Parts: sequence; C-alpha cells; structure tokens
Amino acid sequence: MDIAHGILNFEIAGNKLWRVIALFAIILIALVAGRILKYVLQRSATRFEKQDRQMSAIALSAFSRGVIFLSAAVGISLGLAFLELKAKVAEVSSTLSAILLTVGIGYMLYWLVDVPSAWLARMARKTESKLDDMVVPILRKSLRVTIVILVLVQIIQILSEKPITSVIAGLGIGGLAIALAAQDTIKNFFGSIVLFVDKPFEMGDRIVVEGHDGPVEEVGLRSTKIRTLDGHLITVPNADLANKTIQNIGRRPYIRRIADITITYDTPPEKVDRALEILKEILENHEGMKEDFPPRVYFNEFNADSLNIRVIYWYHPPNYWDFMAFSERFNKEVFRRFNEEGIEFAFPTQTLFLAGDPSRPLTLGLNNRKGTVEE
Repeated sequence: MDIAHGILNFEIAGNKLWRVIALFAIILIALVAGRILKYVLQRSATRFEKQDRQMSAIALSAFSRGVIFLSAAVGISLGLAFLELKAKVAEVSSTLSAILLTVGIGYMLYWLVDVPSAWLARMARKTESKLDDMVVPILRKSLRVTIVILVLVQIIQILSEKPITSVIAGLGIGGLAIALAAQDTIKNFFGSIVLFVDKPFEMGDRIVVEGHDGPVEEVGLRSTKIRTLDGHLITVPNADLANKTIQNIGRRPYIRRIADITITYDTPPEKVDRALEILKEILENHEGMKEDFPPRVYFNEFNADSLNIRVIYWYHPPNYWDFMAFSERFNKEVFRRFNEEGIEFAFPTQTLFLAGDPSRPLTLGLNNRKGTVEE
C-alpha cells in the first residue's frame, strides 16, 4: 500500500504521477465517450431516415460528425485542470483549452449548418421557381464562412486578451489590405449578386456561354458550374459571367426548324405544286403545333443545281428529344411520299453538252453585219 502510494506521489515535471494519470484517463474517457456517442447518433440517424424523418436524421448526422472533436477538447480542458502548473505554463494551458473548446464548438456548428440548409432546400422544392434552389447552397456556404470567421475572431481575442471590439477594429484595418489583394474575389461576389438580381438563368437551365453548352449545376459566391453536353464540368467566374452574353436555351418557348428540300430542275410545274401540297399535308395540325405558329412551306429559290422548297415549323413545348423524334417521322414521310409521286430529290450535278450529239445538234452561223458568231 505504501509502495502504491509512493508511486502515485512520484513527481513528473512538478506534478504527482496520479495527476498525470488523471489527465490521460480523462482524455481517454472523453474520446471513448465521443466514439460511443457518435455510434449512437449515427444509428439513430439511420433509423430516422428509414422512417422518413429526414430533418431529425440530418441533425443527428451533423452532431455525429463533430462530437468526437468536441469531446476531445472538453477532455483536454478538464484534464489540464488536474495539473499543478507554474503561472506562465498555466496561462498557456488555459489559453490552449479555450482555443480547443472554441474550435470544437465551431466545428460542431459548421456541420450543424446542414440542418437549416436541408430545411430550406425542402421548402425550395415545394416552390415552382428555381431561384430559391440557387440561393440555398449560397446560404449554406455563407453560414459556414461566417462560423469560420467568428471562430477566428474568438481565437484572436483569446490570444490577444483584448475586447472583441478592439479585435474587430483591427480586422477592419487589415480587411482593407485584404480587400485590395482580393479584388477578383470581391468582383466575383458582386457578380453573383448581379446574377441573382438579373436572373438570366436558374438552376437546371441549359445555357450557352462562349461556346460552352449545358445545364447549370451550381451557382456559388465565386463561380457558376456548367455541365456541358460532353459531360465536362466548366467553372465560370461570376464576374465574367455577369458581363457576357448568355443564351438561355432552357427558356425558349419552342424549337424552330428550317429545312430546305431540293428537287431536280427537270421536275414539271405540276409536280412542284404536288410537292408543296405533300409537305403541307404532312405538316397540317402536326404534333407540337400551336395555332399562332402554323407551318410555312414555300417554293422560294432557284439554286444553281436544284429547285428549293423551304419548310419552316415550330415545335411546342421545347423538348429536344420529342422534337428530334417528330423530325425523323417528318423526314421519313417526305421521303416515302415523294418516291410514290415520282418527285426526285436534287443533288449537286453538272450537265455537259457535246458537239455532234444528234439529240442536241449545235449549228454555227456567221452574222457578217454584227460581226458575231451565233449558235
């Protein structure tokens, strides 16, 4: 018993051994408790998710992400209280404990931002407008940035031992220098504000910007992400995007097709009329037609090697794949009907007339009075 008492009273760096053991024991207990609590929270979150209680599941999941770090911070702070430290070392220990607790709480709040974000996202899905869908990720990022800034300010206050007002005043002076060094970031921030006010597109809209064609996946404080039709992810700074011409294909009310159907020059006039009739018959009350946008069919041009018939029609609503399917059916029907009527499609050709051809005799005569040669 005396031996055990002597061992526990053995001093290490001015502290009895039992105090050092208590420090590590409290830290170990805190870590184990954090692990257990994380396991319980994750299991509960999974159970709530199966019960379709999404908000509760997200909240518990967010708690589980930060609980270990916070438990370790609390354990270290409590454990350090058992040590007998000199004045300067105790001051450093107290400062370290305060910083760890601040970071632990901030880390927990950082993940808890998912809770209001998920609630806002659920509310946004119930509305027809997609603008709020764009705002949700920005609010989530803004809240997290705010938490990080507040944690940094609190750490600076702990280290400087000055009032928070003095710290904020000092940050204001330093913020001016940072603003000068981060002009592009500030431009992108105001560019994002312009995009939200002007609303040239919404989440999911297909847009074309400088040859990049695809739907908008995300709008952030700094940049906008576009998934091109090739599958590539394009990131465009908001400052640039706010000053560019944006073609919003997603907001077009219809898809217009202009087709030039060419037939041969030796087509008789009556068959030209018949070709026009066939095209008008095929497009009469066609799929996707609105009364305000009837199809147009005209014999409009004498090409170098063909007679040109221009066909224009509009397809509503602007579903691209439905439009392509209808265009395919239209093309097949035109091909079939023209073949039945014996109307030949034209293709680039050149006709040569040879001298001495009995079917096309060429005669030359001299006109002495005009001094010209006649054929």
